[in-house]
Amino acid sequence: MEKLTFKYIGKPIPPYDGFYKVTGTAEYTFDIELPGMLYAKLVTSTVPHARIKKIDFSKALQIPGVVKVVTGKDFPYRVGMYAGDRDLLAIDKVRWVGHPVAAVIAESLEAAEKAIDLVDVEYEELPAVFDPLEALKPDAPLIHEKMEEYRHSPAFNPIPGTNIANKFTLVRGDVEKGFREADVIIEEQFYIPHVSHCYMEVQNVVAHYHLDGTVEIWTSWQNVAPIRQIMALSLGIPHNKIIVRIPYVGGGFGGKAGLGWEALVTILSKEAGYRPVKLVLSRKEQFTVAAVREGFYGFAKAGFRKDGKFIAYDVKFILDAGAYADYTVNVGRAVGYSADGCYEIPNIRVESLTVYTNKIPTTALRGFGYPESHWVLEQIMDRAAKKIGIDPVEIRRINLVKPGISETCTGERLREDAGNPEKVLQTLLEEIEWNTPPEKLREPWKIRSKGLALFVKGPAQPPNAAASAILKFNEDASVDLLIATGNFGQGTITALIQIVAEEFGLPLEKVRVDYIKDTHKSAYTWQTVGSRGLFTDGIAILKAIEDAKRQIFRVASEVLRCPEDHLELVDGEVRVKGKPWMKIPLQDIVMGYTYPNGNSIGGPVIGRGVFMSTHTTYLDPETGQGNPTIFHTFGGAAVEVEIDLLTGEIKVLKVVQALDLGKVINPLLVKQQMNGGSLMGLSIGLYEQIKFDERGWVVNPNFTNYYLIRIKDIPKEVVRKTIETPQSDGPYGARGIGELTMIGIAPAIANAVYRATGVKINQLPMNPENLWKALKEQRPDLFDEALKKFIESKKLAEVRA
Repeated sequence: MEKLTFKYIGKPIPPYDGFYKVTGTAEYTFDIELPGMLYAKLVTSTVPHARIKKIDFSKALQIPGVVKVVTGKDFPYRVGMYAGDRDLLAIDKVRWVGHPVAAVIAESLEAAEKAIDLVDVEYEELPAVFDPLEALKPDAPLIHEKMEEYRHSPAFNPIPGTNIANKFTLVRGDVEKGFREADVIIEEQFYIPHVSHCYMEVQNVVAHYHLDGTVEIWTSWQNVAPIRQIMALSLGIPHNKIIVRIPYVGGGFGGKAGLGWEALVTILSKEAGYRPVKLVLSRKEQFTVAAVREGFYGFAKAGFRKDGKFIAYDVKFILDAGAYADYTVNVGRAVGYSADGCYEIPNIRVESLTVYTNKIPTTALRGFGYPESHWVLEQIMDRAAKKIGIDPVEIRRINLVKPGISETCTGERLREDAGNPEKVLQTLLEEIEWNTPPEKLREPWKIRSKGLALFVKGPAQPPNAAASAILKFNEDASVDLLIATGNFGQGTITALIQIVAEEFGLPLEKVRVDYIKDTHKSAYTWQTVGSRGLFTDGIAILKAIEDAKRQIFRVASEVLRCPEDHLELVDGEVRVKGKPWMKIPLQDIVMGYTYPNGNSIGGPVIGRGVFMSTHTTYLDPETGQGNPTIFHTFGGAAVEVEIDLLTGEIKVLKVVQALDLGKVINPLLVKQQMNGGSLMGLSIGLYEQIKFDERGWVVNPNFTNYYLIRIKDIPKEVVRKTIETPQSDGPYGARGIGELTMIGIAPAIANAVYRATGVKINQLPMNPENLWKALKEQRPDLFDEALKKFIESKKLAEVRA
């Protein structure tokens, strides 16, 4: 850790699994085939809210190959991680269009697909509510009448008798006094629609319930531990009887964390005579049956002094959680305590409500509430700057937190090595050339502009979110690293391999991590979410390395007859410092050292390490005060855009991202994360939206009608800048990056539009339709002038022709 130069740390090492993926030899859950395996398909609700009167599946059973049809009444379990509100199949009533009411198990997928169309469900429809603002009204239909019976984490506050799955409250300072002292007050309302995770591999599970009560699961998920925990708590199966395996995963983005389909498919296996069962969602089902990111409203009131100081902030967040909110309650908590972003706000009040509606259930998505809170806050900053009459950069400088001095809105004093937000801001300004006016275009109905947004992110995890690592040496001094860190494209495992190779002076190829994560073989880690993997699992690995080194040096000290603190590991050898000719190859020690006469000492070296945060706490339920996270990564995004004032089209020409990562372990992986996050931020900011009809049906459940960013939409230039302010307790000083790189993109674009036109974009996506409407409503003069210039240009072209 004290080395000034490194062999692997800070080097652009390609992902260790790239070869398997590009050659098609990587095995995913979808590829799993077991002897005697059956196939399941789901019968889903066609109404948004109704009691189930009758389910007739007699015709389905007549299809050749159909083994069984099961319904929710067959196993009325409630499952979940935080809210415990979810049924496996609808029990007494359905709560959204797409709610599974029955499952068909068959010898073939074709038979199962035929059979689900023959299951007849009779409903007694109930009043439905699709808008969370309506769902909050006292006379709104209740979606969960027995909420008080649900098992929930003590960190959350459901309100039985309402549609509020969780209420988060944060209060710091005197907000009313702050507004009385404010010279400028900004009040705005914001909205973000539901979006899909759009990972390449849809959710799929294989489960085998054995006669002895052991359950084996293969699943496309982000981590093994929460699956086992949820199943043990919900189904009553002992932990050691549940074996969860995760092979390669084709993307997660938070949508494969927490609650999945594993408990359901496990029960189906048991019901089918203890044969293995496979469930694979279609892309349409992925949009309509699986959980998506929540819809979001933000109601903000902000007070500033005329010198630009942000002195009061009163904000209410309302999350449209859909029919089930097991993970979204934690998103609602995170959006609440991240309301202050990168700024010192002495007086702040936040209320965040996670609300049930009759829409698709919701879950985490990359950023976990921070994109939502920053969508509101970063636009407030630009609008306040304009009203006060100062540059958007200056208002940020005035209010930026100061690590070592400032406290966050939860009352946490930022550690002095938390990062350098001032340097992040300065880097953005230099790279986007903030003070250089954009180029004027030959097409005068188009204009260019620059905008920026700052952000911060830390893992949203409970205080006891632990991690562990085990490493064991083989006879040739190669290392097996036993970790449960998820591997779904983010590359963390490659960085962890680099740490082991660096510390032992081994070639990278001598460090092996099994691509299959297995609850019976992998060391425990809470989850691979929240940009925490490198930090928490990296610390656990470093402690395991220290443990192994102690064993190695103890033996080498006896053999070389020198104190342990005089030894070092270099290039796979134990050497005496300053006397490199006095050495022992690692392979002569790691299984025990044997003297020439046959006497042996030591034994097989197995290192063990753990991470447990001693800093984080639960947040006070009345005030939201406490320490919610293990680190803060500061960053910023800046864009240059071209706006067509006639069509409302926004074309992003340049993106700049600057992040203070503490220490860059692998610059190639950081580059990939910054590229991917930038494009994901652009896609969600400009294009993506799940659309519902008046009955709650998803009307665009495919990639034809749900528009994702295409090659033609990619900016010409993406600039990636990293800053290194090492955090002393991080692995080599590193902090996480995974989620951060999409947080600031959308508000930066909106701020660029506002800076050039004065048009406020309070709703995502910023597609041509929404911007065109905003232009027509707020600045019709701009549109009229652009149209006039367009007509003049065409006339001039005709004359020249």
